[in-house]
Amino acid sequence: MIFNFRIVSDEVDNFKREIKADATATFLDLKNAICDAVGYDKNQMSSFYLCDRNWEKEKEITFEDMDSDADQDIWLMDEAVLGDFIEDEGQKILYVFDYMTDRAFFIVMTEMITGKSLKDPVCTLSLGQAPPEFVDLDEFDAKIDAKTVAAASVDDLDEEFYGNDSYNPDEFDAASFDEMTFDD
Repeated sequence: MIFNFRIVSDEVDNFKREIKADATATFLDLKNAICDAVGYDKNQMSSFYLCDRNWEKEKEITFEDMDSDADQDIWLMDEAVLGDFIEDEGQKILYVFDYMTDRAFFIVMTEMITGKSLKDPVCTLSLGQAPPEFVDLDEFDAKIDAKTVAAASVDDLDEEFYGNDSYNPDEFDAASFDEMTFDD
């Protein structure tokens, strides 16, 4: 069986990659295919997170065991087989490629192709430029500070400003990812 993964970024609007991988491939195989498709260093620390339908992290599959809490289950990319973790179309996955700033790709397994197999994962669609692998931390902090100021000013506005009693400022962040479509 072959899985088709659609990959997008919240940093770059026109960025999209699709990667097909056999269900018997490991998450390390998928990581390497993603890195090849976007030009990132394959040796950087990263993690996949299997997510619920609201993009909440559930299980972590990491590049290397960082001696984390013994109470927490740890799965390593080179041992974790895709088919053991991905069961349904629509499975949401985060690929965190920059631990310092928690930057990630949003991945959805869009299609299961039964009766076929692939030796190695392959990028089948490449649109747009990938976000830079690393960002300047001072520049990143400035963007975070600007977002914090903007969020504070939104919180200062009352419900009448929006003309709706049901306005909830928290809906903006969640809705942007809940409504994220992965159509061409």
